[in-house]
Amino acid sequence: MRAAPKLADVLKALADPTRLRMVALLGSEEVCVCHIHTALRVPQPTASRHLSYLKRVGMVEDRRVGLWKHYRLRRLPDPAVQAVVDAARKAAGDSPGVARDCCRLVDAVRLIRSPIQTAPMA
Repeated sequence: MRAAPKLADVLKALADPTRLRMVALLGSEEVCVCHIHTALRVPQPTASRHLSYLKRVGMVEDRRVGLWKHYRLRRLPDPAVQAVVDAARKAAGDSPGVARDCCRLVDAVRLIRSPIQTAPMA
């Protein structure tokens, strides 16, 4: 089992604007890296590098399905650190830029079908 993220590491991770936007997009559902880079309008290697950082810190977990890599936020064992992540997600989610990211994420999920999406979307 991975060690619980330390508050200082979580704060460093959230200090980067791209990682903060990623955390705002991620939730309990898995999101493919291709959907994230499309929604954020960053190159795929940039998205992967930031997601790897979040994984090293212990904030996200991933799983591979064929060639597709999916990420989601990890529930953190320390309630105080989890509260910081939740507050950051809420604050970032209230910004107009992240609202646009979320709209682009919905479009990307609709257009780019990953293996974990079984039913066609309308």
